[in-house]
Amino acid sequence: MTSPQLLPLGPAPRPTSGDDLAARLRALAVRAAGPGVTGLDRAQVRAELDGADVASLELDLTGVAFGAQQKAPGVEWSPATVVSREEGTVRRLRVDAHPLTAVDLPVDVLVEAAGLRFAWVEGSDGQVGFEPVEPDDAHPVTGQASVAVSRAGLVATVHGLLAVSLQSQGITLSDLDVQIDSHGPRAAGLRIEAKIRKGFLSAGVSATASASIDAQMVLTVGDVRISSGNPLVAALLGAVRGRVEAAANQRHDLAAALPPGIHLSDVRLDVGEDLVITARLG
Repeated sequence: MTSPQLLPLGPAPRPTSGDDLAARLRALAVRAAGPGVTGLDRAQVRAELDGADVASLELDLTGVAFGAQQKAPGVEWSPATVVSREEGTVRRLRVDAHPLTAVDLPVDVLVEAAGLRFAWVEGSDGQVGFEPVEPDDAHPVTGQASVAVSRAGLVATVHGLLAVSLQSQGITLSDLDVQIDSHGPRAAGLRIEAKIRKGFLSAGVSATASASIDAQMVLTVGDVRISSGNPLVAALLGAVRGRVEAAANQRHDLAAALPPGIHLSDVRLDVGEDLVITARLG
């Protein structure tokens, strides 16, 4: 069994007002973020306490940016002795970002959850913190989350990341087009057309895939193909093609992969100018 993760909130006693808790959470986020995260000074935190419970906690991360590479400092807290421990519940959590930026890609986020358990912990070092408590079937977490990105922004970000990755192998990515088609609320097809160049060799590469989620929340990946009209490039892709196409017809039980107390009841993909993924728990 792993030891519980304790996160520090500063000097004891524990917060007795929503404003105090909000200030401590903001300070903890700044410490934990590391140099790759900017804009936390603009984040808004609002909290309301009710005894040991957090009646509501609202986080607005609009304007926060996460870089591609970051090494966040550890903020775990390990008191020599735990003096007191009292369990509580975050009855209502809401996280907004309209948008935040992840590796130069604006992402619109909305998360609402209820029933998140935790414990207030006071240590012999005069500090206080909290310990996340895993949900179980008797104490489930409910809520929903949605993430939206623009199709054009997603393609541009994928192009940039892929170009950097290929460049390290001496390959230049000269063009990239990504097409995502909706085949219903839980199914989509993906087609990628790329042009690459290495030395005197230039060729186009095509890749396709499809994915669908059934009513039991089982994800099936199919129609995975990678090819090139250039025979030499096609031969070079042989080893890669085998590994990629092996992903075809794989089934992944999303609901079974979650821990007890977290039940995935629905997932939806909406494809338009924006790509919107919505998930519901409970």
